[in-house]
Amino acid sequence: MIDLTGQTALITGASRGIGEETARAFSAAGANLCLIARSAAELGALSAELDSPTLVQTCDIADYTAVNAAVDATIKTFGQLDIVINNAGALEPISHLSNVDPAGWDKVIDVNLKGVFYAMRAALPHMLGRGSGSIITVSSGAAHNPVEAWSHYCASKAGAAMLTKCLHLENGASGIRAMGLSPGTVATQMQRDIKASGINPVSQLNWSDHIPADWPAKALLWMCSAAADGYLGQEISLRDEDIRKAVGLI
Repeated sequence: MIDLTGQTALITGASRGIGEETARAFSAAGANLCLIARSAAELGALSAELDSPTLVQTCDIADYTAVNAAVDATIKTFGQLDIVINNAGALEPISHLSNVDPAGWDKVIDVNLKGVFYAMRAALPHMLGRGSGSIITVSSGAAHNPVEAWSHYCASKAGAAMLTKCLHLENGASGIRAMGLSPGTVATQMQRDIKASGINPVSQLNWSDHIPADWPAKALLWMCSAAADGYLGQEISLRDEDIRKAVGLI
């Protein structure tokens, strides 16, 4: 069992899917939590379920001022910030480059790329001052391979993966643990939206092909332990059987 007692974790996109399950996993491990999402009602309901001390921060991850305020509130409440889980992500509108709505395309970049940077930027000064911290970003196979009608998603995830490498290069020697997790396809609302689009091979997958959301949650928890130190600066994949074994999923 991984024990995070006394540590504080900030989780973005915590109101559903991977973020919700990650909140449950980190709470069970004893961490103090700051949960970030746009839905106050969903965050409140989740917070009421958890045993850990929990701070709810309703904000748009694409707004740096709001993200920075949430980080400041976390530190003020718990005295420290040890872990950032960059989980918030968007995919809609699923559309080809020739007719995609530019405003919708921009919003996905704002959430998936800028949101990751904003959380890193807000947390780093505090973490560097303490000489330690883990910043883990949920990535995707789409960061490395083009997918039809997902140009914004692929580009934003590729950018976020490079941010993780830059973070490791610049601050790894100063105690900052930077990693990415590519979970594969996960049984969340996003997969329902993908299925409804009917575009590209991912939309043709059966629901049973997707892994449950608690699998990446368990992987993220494991990545916050010394057992994952061999992967610092890298992106690990839950498609890798050795990783699944290390996490305890096999």
